Amino acid sequence: MAKIKITQVKSGIDRMERQKRTLRALGLRKMLATVEVEATPQILGMVRAVHHLVKVEEVQ
Repeated sequence: MAKIKITQVKSGIDRMERQKRTLRALGLRKMLATVEVEATPQILGMVRAVHHLVKVEEVQ
C-alpha cells in the first residue's frame, strides 16, 4: 500500500471538536508537524475531513 506524508499547515484552534480529534488521531500535535502513514481508506477519510488544515504528499 502507498504511503502519504501529512503536514499540518493550519491551526486546530477554534475548530470543531471533531476536527481537533481527527488531527490528534492522525498524529498531528503542532503546526508544521509531519507524519508518514499508510494510505488506507480509513486514513484517507480522516484526511478528507480536515483537508483544509493539512497538506498531503505521496511518498515514493
